[in-house]
This record gives sequence, C-alpha cells and structure tokens, in this order.
Amino acid sequence: MNAIAQARYGIDSYKDWLRKEGLRVVEGLAINCFEVETAEWPRVGTRAAALHLDGRGDFCNMFLHDLGPGKASRPQRHVFEEVIYVLEGAGSTQLELPNGEKRAFEWGAASLFAIPLNAKYRHFNASGSERALFVSTTNLPMMLNLFHNEGFVFDNSFDFDDRVGRKEFFAGEGVMNLVRQGNNTWETNFVPDLQKIELPDFSDRGAGGGNLLFLLADSSMHAHVSEMPVGTYKKAHRHGPGYHVMCVGGSGFSLMWREGDKDFERVEWTHGVVFPPADQQWHQHFTTSAGSARYLATGFGSLRYPFTQARRQEILGEKVAFSTSVRDGGDQIEYADQDPRIHQVFLAELARRGLKSGMDRFFPR
Repeated sequence: MNAIAQARYGIDSYKDWLRKEGLRVVEGLAINCFEVETAEWPRVGTRAAALHLDGRGDFCNMFLHDLGPGKASRPQRHVFEEVIYVLEGAGSTQLELPNGEKRAFEWGAASLFAIPLNAKYRHFNASGSERALFVSTTNLPMMLNLFHNEGFVFDNSFDFDDRVGRKEFFAGEGVMNLVRQGNNTWETNFVPDLQKIELPDFSDRGAGGGNLLFLLADSSMHAHVSEMPVGTYKKAHRHGPGYHVMCVGGSGFSLMWREGDKDFERVEWTHGVVFPPADQQWHQHFTTSAGSARYLATGFGSLRYPFTQARRQEILGEKVAFSTSVRDGGDQIEYADQDPRIHQVFLAELARRGLKSGMDRFFPR
C-alpha cells in the first residue's frame, strides 16, 4: 500500500461507491445512449451503466437504465436528486409519499420527470415485449463526496414532505412563470412529451429559437429544453460545467472550443446523443434536420436554487446575463463577431444534405 492510500487523502467517495457497486462506467466526450452496453445492477433491479462525460464537472453524473419487458425496478429512496428522461418505451412510476398516500403517473418516449427528494418509488415497464430505456442526471457525486456515507444517502428515513408538490404536478399540469427570455419556467414534476411542449421565444440566443426552463419537484437540479428552427443555429456561448446536452428531436451538430484554440471539437447529434460542454468552453449548436431540432440540458443548480453565487447573480440580474454579448462583458458571441469559418461549416453541411439556410437575414449573401 502506498503512502497516499495509508494517509487516506485524495479520496473520491462517489467513485469508491461505484467500484463497490460493480456498475459499468462509460466515459467519453459524447455518448450515444442507444449504443451503451448495460449490465445488471442488483441495487436498482435494472440493467444499467454510469455515464461519465468529459465535461460533467464535480457535481453530476448520469445513469442509463434498461428496464426489461414486463419488469419493475426495485423499491428505492435516496438523498440525492435526479431528473429522468425517457429515451424509448412506455411505463409508469409509483411513489409512496410521507403520509402514506400513493401517486402514479404514466410515461412514454420523450417524457421528463423528477422524483421528489427521498420519496419511495418504483418504475414499471408497461410492455411485455419491448424494453424501456431512460437516462437520469443526478447530483449523487456531490452528495457522496459531501457526506462520504452510503447509509446516509441510501438508507435515510427523513421525509422531505415539502418537496412533493401539487397533485396535478404528477398529471402533466404545472405553473408557468414568465420572467424574461431565457428564464421563463414551467413548474411541475412531470412533462409528458418534451417534443410537443410549447416553448416561449428565446431569440436573444439567435435565429428565432424557443426555450423553457423547468422547476421539477422543487429540486436544485436544472433542466431546460431549447428549439432551433430548420436551417438555423444558435449564437456561441459559455457557462459553468455539468450541463448535459441531449438531442430530443431532429438532428444537428455542435462546435466546442476554448479561448485561443485554433480548431473546433465537433459533436454530431441525433436523439439519444448526450454531451456536456466543459467549464467555460465556448459551444454553438446547429440544426441539420429537415424540421426543427430540440435538445434537453440537465445539470445542477436550478433557477430557484442556483447553488453558486455566480449563477444566483446572473438570475437576479446582479450581473450581465449569459445572453449578453462578450463586447458588453457577457458570455455570448454575436453572429457578427463569430469566427467566419463557422458559418461556412454550417452552409457546407446544409448543402450536403440539400437543405436551405434560414440565416440569410444575419448573413446576407
């Protein structure tokens, strides 16, 4: 045993727990969830894998769950938060609330939901012949490294009854809070179909796109969905780490780079591909499908509970917004200021696919 191990420092309690669980870990810049090989996870009762994306930061991870035909997950409760997105299949989730009352809701492909903190729950596959595949973004790494005690996180009897939310929140209903572009929110616990929900305007990010933030189960987890019209792309921007970007409709690609880089990293995406831009890494999203493209971003630090001071100042307007140009001290690059190569890359991709650009009003031919 080396000196560091004997001295017991530099410990990552989350990764130690993963090794103890024997859970398969998949790493990469971007991961296609449909291509991940899963293995049995006895604790949960599903086939599963942990997804560690290069830009995930210190707070979050993802779990991919493959629930077999006609099967149900084992009863769970835990003191970490998670946001769940259904990739394919159909089923239901049953919760037991602190007062003993039970609630259930049915989900399908493109559903999004959150489990109230430490509530007891199970997932059920409604099909006798097809699997249900869903992915969750969690703050388990933060919680295990904070308390470094598995029993506290997974065997805690405390009831967070203030997290349950209204009964209608489990039926797909919610409350809309119109704040301003980029901060408009839908408070609920369950979104039946991310591909169909109406999105408020977010043209500040460019080219007439839409955006909606979610407050799910009164948690500190962030989730938002954005849409880009056909033939368009968003303005380049940057932010903190851990925002897992996942395509939920259409197709496209993203370019990522750091200040001073000569070249771009390029990620191609279709439904099920996920990647988180790294901390303060510039990134820009482009749609290449014949219709509009939508993506979901999940991470840690919600609009209600930002967690970090920088994010709180941004939300409360105490500093420049993330949609403010770098010329004014913000974290967004306007079309007129972007690298000229970027628009040419996009036009070449559209030409290859036989599509027309919708960006002519920003880049007159």
